[in-house]
Amino acid sequence: MGPDNPLPPLSPLDEVHRIDDRERDDMPRDMARQLGLDPLHSLLPERVRDGYGRTREPMSLDALVIENDRLRATVLPGLGGRVASLVHLPTGRELLYRNPVFQPAGFALNGAWYSGGIEWNIGATGHTALSCAPLHAALVPAPDGGQMLRLWEWERLRDLPFQVDLWLPDGSDFLFVGVRVRNPHERPVPTYWWSNTAVPEDVRVLAPAEEAWHFGYERRLRRVPVPAHDGIDRTYPLDSPHPADWFYEVPDGRRRWIAAPAADGRGLVQTSTDVLRGRKLFVWGHGPGGRRWQDWLTEPGTGGYCEVQAGLARTQLEHVRLEPESEVSWLEAYGPLDTPREGEWSEVVRTAEERLAAVLPRRRVEEAYAAWKPYADTEPGERLATGSGWGALEVLRADWKLPGTPFPESTLGEDQAPWAELLRTGCLPEPRRVRPPHPTLVAPHWRDMLETAPATPHTEYHLGVAQWHAGDRAQAVRSWERALPLAPSQWPLLRCLGVADQESGHLERAADRYAEAFEDLCRERRDDGETWTAAVAALGRETLQALLRARRTADARAVWERLLPAVRRRGRFRLLEAELLLAEGRRAEALAVLGPDLEVADLREGEDVLGRLWARLTDEPLPARHDFRMRPDTP
Repeated sequence: MGPDNPLPPLSPLDEVHRIDDRERDDMPRDMARQLGLDPLHSLLPERVRDGYGRTREPMSLDALVIENDRLRATVLPGLGGRVASLVHLPTGRELLYRNPVFQPAGFALNGAWYSGGIEWNIGATGHTALSCAPLHAALVPAPDGGQMLRLWEWERLRDLPFQVDLWLPDGSDFLFVGVRVRNPHERPVPTYWWSNTAVPEDVRVLAPAEEAWHFGYERRLRRVPVPAHDGIDRTYPLDSPHPADWFYEVPDGRRRWIAAPAADGRGLVQTSTDVLRGRKLFVWGHGPGGRRWQDWLTEPGTGGYCEVQAGLARTQLEHVRLEPESEVSWLEAYGPLDTPREGEWSEVVRTAEERLAAVLPRRRVEEAYAAWKPYADTEPGERLATGSGWGALEVLRADWKLPGTPFPESTLGEDQAPWAELLRTGCLPEPRRVRPPHPTLVAPHWRDMLETAPATPHTEYHLGVAQWHAGDRAQAVRSWERALPLAPSQWPLLRCLGVADQESGHLERAADRYAEAFEDLCRERRDDGETWTAAVAALGRETLQALLRARRTADARAVWERLLPAVRRRGRFRLLEAELLLAEGRRAEALAVLGPDLEVADLREGEDVLGRLWARLTDEPLPARHDFRMRPDTP
């Protein structure tokens, strides 16, 4: 994974799943309300994860395997608790898309995400910030007398603990998954959940719906018929030309399920209790942008994938209100289904529903949920993996009782240590050695503690970040400016002030702040180790961007020359080099940078920076290797 970006993400969240407000006028009232329910505007207190590359080599991953005589599930506790494989043992058939590589890419809310398997998305619209993070894992008694695998963690964007319990009853063809999200706060919290399953894309996706809400990365959400739209049967993933989401409108009272049979009729089905309302198909399509993304995220020549998903709301652009001191829970089931996929839509769906009822009656899913609920509070037994210490810090602060999901003080680590001391003493400790600042906590209770702590430069820095997150930008700037004269390390404060200047349109002053910050960091850095290199690279990147916006080409060139050669070779920095060369009038050299060996490892979903830069340099068509366009109208 490499090191996280040490700079607090102060800029607005770059999330492609947004729609124009006027689109809500013709939507159901509850849907329109949930579309506007406190969407996420900031990534804080998370950090951006962009330290990975694209050099591939053999590696080992810790895996937990649960199996009965019918199924084998392989879970990766260190990578979001993802179910990487689900094999039907009697046939030897893999029911999921099992990615042959672990390749991080810029799709999660905080950056790093990878494709394949079943992932658990909590937090806000998008792939969870826990996509590539470790979860706690342990064994727990199961309702049938066997054992469950429990995964749990503290989701920091919404400050909510959650758990995922997986078990395989003897003789069952279905993996049961009990999920619970709790709100321990005395205030309501917007909640989001989508279970995302990757399956091979040479399938037909079936769901009990005649309509869907279509999102095509054009800031529009439209109700369209199912299965055909614009003359194309969209239930065949490879028939769609462009990447798109199809959120199925499953009628009230209808059983919730989604299936993906291959040409021989065999494939995966997912079903759940009714709380998990939404069902979705995501396709990459057969266009050049979607195919390029498939190769980028997987291994060329190994076959692509689509995603079948299930969530708390109709669409992933919505959030659901979770009342104070309450919880929401449900049960999911994953297993094989043999059903014909060709024919008239309503008949194909009816047959699939009948076959699902035969192998897993709706009543059995409800009974399994009722049987699981009393076990959700059972304390874990043997610990199999350890997640973060953030949950332990929150439990220490509020003395919350969360049966079934313990967050012991023993899990507190280096990142939590300063905040635990603030909690105990009322003072945020000064760093014991010169280093980039530790992560900032921004929730109201931590901000209140920072406001009453002694006003050291270190405390003022973190207070300013928390105030910025709360929307009090003028006060944040005052906190950073107040700290600047006495701060032994000035570059973190100068960088924050540079961001504030950029957001307010003062580009020249922002460039000055950034240039001064970069100079101060270069003086302060102690070595070329991972931590300092990550700091210089992150600040160098933002400084180059600020100087280029202000048209200060010579200053940008001076910053470029001070970066380590290994940093300058990274794809994102080669893009900046091309922009710098273009600003210097060296168009041919800039175009040469965009050669066949250019790979921007942290390219984000929906980001068209390569296409825009190519169009500025030449009238030639965009090469296929650089075509990551998600929308048909992108230049």
